[in-house]
Amino acid sequence: MGHVISKNGIEVDPSKVRAVVGWKQLEIITNIRSFVGLTSYYRRFIEGFYKILSPLTRLTKKDQPFAWTEDCEASFRLLKERLTTSLVLVLPQPDEPCEIYCDASHQGLRSVFMQNKKAVAYASQQLKTHERNYP
Repeated sequence: MGHVISKNGIEVDPSKVRAVVGWKQLEIITNIRSFVGLTSYYRRFIEGFYKILSPLTRLTKKDQPFAWTEDCEASFRLLKERLTTSLVLVLPQPDEPCEIYCDASHQGLRSVFMQNKKAVAYASQQLKTHERNYP
């Protein structure tokens, strides 16, 4: 997937959108892992990425029976939509002041880098089981 950067901002490359929209339901673990890997590359452009991805991530865990649920389908469709629609992010301006908002919970960490009340970048991280033990 690619993005086109112009005077109007960052947009999804229209030639890549058709391939993503045409993806069929994921039927084997290998395909799910590939999809998760691809979408993870674009996680900073998708607000709430790990929350959206969690039903698919659960399917990739060891000893997890494969059951494509409505949550998995909703997650898959939403990620395809987010990958193929224009970004809400703006390009950073080095001469402008910035604000960083962050939040932490028992489940994960999130932050948003903003300038002029517009999002420049999102970051989120789902905590692993052992990391949840940290104070």
